[in-house]
Amino acid sequence: MATIEAQDLRERIGRFRVLIMGRANAGKTTILQKVCNTTDQPEIYDTQGNKVRRGNHDIANEMVFKSNPSFIFHDSCGFEAGSEQEFENMKKFISERAHATKLEERIHAIW
Repeated sequence: MATIEAQDLRERIGRFRVLIMGRANAGKTTILQKVCNTTDQPEIYDTQGNKVRRGNHDIANEMVFKSNPSFIFHDSCGFEAGSEQEFENMKKFISERAHATKLEERIHAIW
């Protein structure tokens, strides 16, 4: 069975896509800042690549830190008691990304 070396995989994917999940205001962005070695806020882009303001939450939006642009993060928002719609949105997003035909559009990790 052939193995794919990490460098080969990174070249095929281009940018590593991560879905981060947790409660609202739990410190998800703070954790990502530590991972990306920055104190800057991420730039956020909609599905068409347009820059959007922080606060207009959509799980499909891409969060990218200038200090580490090889990662794309997606924020699950928060799952609060009774927030069934957010949970359903997250399940739909994961399903769509799992069935994406292009490797770079799939979710590569869920944290």
